[in-house]
Amino acid sequence: MEMTDHVATTAVNISASPDQVWSAITDPAKVWRFFFGTTVESDFRPGSTITWRGEYNGQPFEDKGEVIEAVPRQRLRITHFSPLAGQPDRPENYHELVFRLDRTGPTTHVTFTQDNNASVAEADQASDSWYTMLWGLKELVERG
Repeated sequence: MEMTDHVATTAVNISASPDQVWSAITDPAKVWRFFFGTTVESDFRPGSTITWRGEYNGQPFEDKGEVIEAVPRQRLRITHFSPLAGQPDRPENYHELVFRLDRTGPTTHVTFTQDNNASVAEADQASDSWYTMLWGLKELVERG
């Protein structure tokens, strides 16, 4: 499989500070609440591993990756591999996920991207899924 340039992108404005949003995306207890009951393990330092465990459509999963970059309150870049995709665990089958946080007045604009989608349709489907996750993040952070 070759790397593609089909990038899934979604964004949301959250009525909260970048500190509050950063806390939510790096605190395992908060991640569990907005990320479909997924348990995340990482110290969120560059070079560290990251693991997500949960259940999808009744099937347990364990996704993995590595933290590439973590700039508190600004950007989190990680790799991501999911065996649920049916591909072998090889570098060309990993995605790069990026959370970008930009302060815009009283809100934080959160942009999320996932690269290496096989087609436009796959990127669109990923964008829809990630938008649901971002909406959950928004609701969690805004409720306090």
